[in-house]
Amino acid sequence: MAGTRQLKAQLQFLTSQGFSVLDVLPEKSLAEKITALVLDSAAGGISPVVSAIFNKLRQQIESLDSSTTKVVVFGGGTGLSNIIGGDSRRLGWARAPFTGLKQVFPLVSSVVCVTDDGGSTGELQKDVPLIALGDLRHVLIASIRSEALIKGYGLDPVGASRCAAALHALFNYRFISRPDSAVQLLQDTNAVLADVPQPMLVYLRKLTSLLYTDGRLAPTLQRPQCLGNLLLAAAIYKQLDPALTATQLLASHQVVRTATIRGLAELAACLGVRPNAVLPCTTTLSQLQMLYGNGVLVTSEDKSGKARRGYPVDRVLVEFSRPPFLQPEVVRLVQEADIILFAPGSLYTSIIPILQVPGLAEAIRRNRSALKVLVANIWVQKGETDVARDAPDRKFYVSDLIRAYHRNIPGGVRDLFSHVISLDMSDIPGSVLQRYALEDKEPIYIDRNRVRSLGFGSIEARVFSEELLRQRGSIQHDPDALARAIKGLWALQQAGFLVPPAGTEALPAADLVFLGDHPVRSAPCLRYDRIRSQLYALSTELIPAGSLTMVKMTEMERKWLLDRVVEIIWLHPDIPLEHLHFLRGITLVDRGAWKRCQEWDNVFSFYDPHDQRIKIRQDQAQNLNRFEMVLLVALGQSLLGNYAQEKRMDDLMVDGEPVGRVYRLKVREQEQLNSFLEPGDIDAYLRLSRMHRMRGEERLYTRVINPGEGFTPPGLFFGLFYAWYLDNRFAANIEYKMSIMRNTISDLIPEQVRIVERRRRTIDFFRERIFRQRSPLLSGRMP
Repeated sequence: MAGTRQLKAQLQFLTSQGFSVLDVLPEKSLAEKITALVLDSAAGGISPVVSAIFNKLRQQIESLDSSTTKVVVFGGGTGLSNIIGGDSRRLGWARAPFTGLKQVFPLVSSVVCVTDDGGSTGELQKDVPLIALGDLRHVLIASIRSEALIKGYGLDPVGASRCAAALHALFNYRFISRPDSAVQLLQDTNAVLADVPQPMLVYLRKLTSLLYTDGRLAPTLQRPQCLGNLLLAAAIYKQLDPALTATQLLASHQVVRTATIRGLAELAACLGVRPNAVLPCTTTLSQLQMLYGNGVLVTSEDKSGKARRGYPVDRVLVEFSRPPFLQPEVVRLVQEADIILFAPGSLYTSIIPILQVPGLAEAIRRNRSALKVLVANIWVQKGETDVARDAPDRKFYVSDLIRAYHRNIPGGVRDLFSHVISLDMSDIPGSVLQRYALEDKEPIYIDRNRVRSLGFGSIEARVFSEELLRQRGSIQHDPDALARAIKGLWALQQAGFLVPPAGTEALPAADLVFLGDHPVRSAPCLRYDRIRSQLYALSTELIPAGSLTMVKMTEMERKWLLDRVVEIIWLHPDIPLEHLHFLRGITLVDRGAWKRCQEWDNVFSFYDPHDQRIKIRQDQAQNLNRFEMVLLVALGQSLLGNYAQEKRMDDLMVDGEPVGRVYRLKVREQEQLNSFLEPGDIDAYLRLSRMHRMRGEERLYTRVINPGEGFTPPGLFFGLFYAWYLDNRFAANIEYKMSIMRNTISDLIPEQVRIVERRRRTIDFFRERIFRQRSPLLSGRMP
């Protein structure tokens, strides 16, 4: 308290005069001037007298006791880990493991996003009904403190550093094939196990052995995995009754919740991490969804990160496996926090999913006394922030980040944070920025005046790692610099000198609300089991060259094919398993036996309604991406089933001259229909695909084709659109057709307006009727 009073008096002295010595600093606001001082980045060439004043002020801030200050940081993996204690996945982390916020604020706690479903985490979720563990592991290692290792295990500082390095090697070790034994697995990590204290090593060996002895965990060893994720899973399963199956665990969500928190706490204590220093935002299984500006809804954080829709993200949604549970441990941390931070990271896949856990954003708002800071991202995130929602043709700015948060957090951004720290790139060499530009990476631009007009303090600070810039030419947040900057802002707030500006520009009304029950999405491990059981019930055949007769595949060929199909369906969570109900088998046809007419396309796959099999030309299976595309096209076609009773193409003659052709399609009677679609859906789709229903004969549809005009039959178009919706890389012709929606349409040409409206309605049709995608999180109708 005495230190705060002295700082307040000094600041009053420096700011009460008409001209303050602080005015010699080039930074614009008091917060930026103080941040520059604590980062030792203030302008040089000042007089010794002024320099002495600045040094005294810096020392006053640095000497403030922050050992009892409670800090809560929200975020995902890399960004959160980096500011807590350095990016623990980076190879060089072990050389300086004790850095960042944990060194300045010993009582720092992390609340981690758990929607990740890529890499080892996604592989793990095929077998166990647990939340995503990868980012928890990442942050857990970054949270290891030297003092805790010294106190808990009697190590000296050098021994603590060596122990952290060994843990870094253990927890980041990845394998592809199943290790022979628990002993071999630990040896394969190349970690120096002698540097691990004996009690800690005994515990870690027990967890590793559990991977082999617990039948529920053993299947995870058959897949590519990260050992740290498996150790965390083993710590959780150690708390569970060995007799409980995955299905029983999913039904006993409270049991799993308790085991998750206890297992994480036990592992954290073993590693020298403070209790509740790392917590998941929820223990309810969840998956991320992104609704793009064109109306396409993509499920899966991993998939959305790879998407190149070319449209801004309109909404971010989280689907839970059951009504989400807000943990009391997290609420307690927020209530008691002196500082609340939002870590840098992927905008839509780190902070927003956390704040969509019902009640969490409101808990943050209720804490009126904490310093609340958003640390803005440095780089544009491809597929997320590469286009601005309100103006897709311009760059992405910090104010766009704020607006994206506002639009996707229940209740908006008010009272969630008051200040935004952005990276000051004025000292970054142009050659470095140019190299990033060549790698298709652009910075998120700072529009401080717009940010201030929205009512948020904008702080540009030199919080990048100068060491990484020198060594590798890379630009990343420096954990130590950011920690010092946060302490400077906290000191200003304690002294009463940190007040956000009065906003002059109103944000729109926050329109994302929770409307009661959340949709229930099947747990990933259950979905994976169902995919396998449904696909492995299919027949698999080959049609050799020069033959029309199907022959059964060998067991090896069958397994090779079906394993690939399982992975494709697994990677597209938006495919309802009901879409597999109209398949009886998959047939690979030798190129020499492929007889299908390619007049309208070069897609070498189709669904045959006569024997209910997907037929794929065999050479298409040799290329992974090509095989995925042709499989999805044929799978989409299968949903139409046997809808077409008759199809034919007739010449259209006028006065004896050919003026085009007429495609005629007669739909099967409802009693004979075997299709995923109801008759009304088939009618709606055929109209969207520009087929005309004949008067007086409701089941007959026609379309006139001009001479020389290309034509995509409705069945093929359905399959192509199905594949495009799931991944627009798979149907370039559909992507081309849909590109008109990106253009500004003039009402001077009504036909363009009609085309755009028809394509938007086609997307709506596939989203709502084919993929059954609806979410009560939206207050209004999906666009």
